Amino acid sequence: MLVYHAAITAAPDYLERRAPHRQAHLERLTGLRAQGIMIGGGPAPDGRTADVFYRVNELSQITALIEEDPYYVNRVWTGYRLKTFAQFVEPWELPPVVVDGSRRGTIAEGVATESDMATFALIELRGAGRLAFGGFFEGGQTLGLFRTADPEEALGWLSGTGFWKPESLTSRPLVWVL
Repeated sequence: MLVYHAAITAAPDYLERRAPHRQAHLERLTGLRAQGIMIGGGPAPDGRTADVFYRVNELSQITALIEEDPYYVNRVWTGYRLKTFAQFVEPWELPPVVVDGSRRGTIAEGVATESDMATFALIELRGAGRLAFGGFFEGGQTLGLFRTADPEEALGWLSGTGFWKPESLTSRPLVWVL
């Protein structure tokens, strides 16, 4: 199975445009999650972007999953970029779906200096309840969903391990829906 990160771009009027399609979108993603296809994700607080994580067998499946979503069909989502994880630290559990915006997380990214040790560090961060899931793309680029609303805290967790290039670390908030 392949795990993909879909970096979604939303319409400028995302909040208004999503309203009539939100229920169908959430039902679809919840169904995909029950099938083991949808791992998790959500929008940025400003609604301009979203980060969604899927597990599929091949690239053609991920394209269809995104382009058949009610948000994409109805131009709530206007584009996307895909990256395939070379290594992925799976979530231990899938939290309940939260649609009121109250669960906040942080997407943190950076380049690992020692990929083997960084893998262990991600596993330990997951075990400590700090990392929901994440992994590595080719070249050691890391992306993870962290269980904190504070982007600086997530960066501190990564940099504190010593296995990421400090100057490469970035973070951004996420409204963690599923």
